[in-house]
Amino acid sequence: AGIGKCVAMDLARRNARTILACRSRERGQAAVEEIRAATGNPAVVLRLLDTASLASVRAFAGAVLREESRLDVLVNNAGVSGLPFAITSEGLERTFATNYLGSFLLTNLLLG
Repeated sequence: AGIGKCVAMDLARRNARTILACRSRERGQAAVEEIRAATGNPAVVLRLLDTASLASVRAFAGAVLREESRLDVLVNNAGVSGLPFAITSEGLERTFATNYLGSFLLTNLLLG
């Protein structure tokens, strides 16, 4: 939703292979279908990613590195605010993990 979906729509309109990295399979698939229909670009795909989970970030990055021949643009757009204090299963504060650590790790893993 929001800025991320707009950026994905623009990239798909430019005929780019576009990977939507989403927490929710249902919402992500709905966005994929909407973007494909609006742009006519069938190369819009969904991959699950929760940036609050470093294990999820590592799995996502590993899959991208294995499955994609190249990566030209990375848009780090995940973020949360106003959530109650919580600790992830990895012992990290959830907002900090989501907004900073996950994106930082993802970027570094994808640098190759």
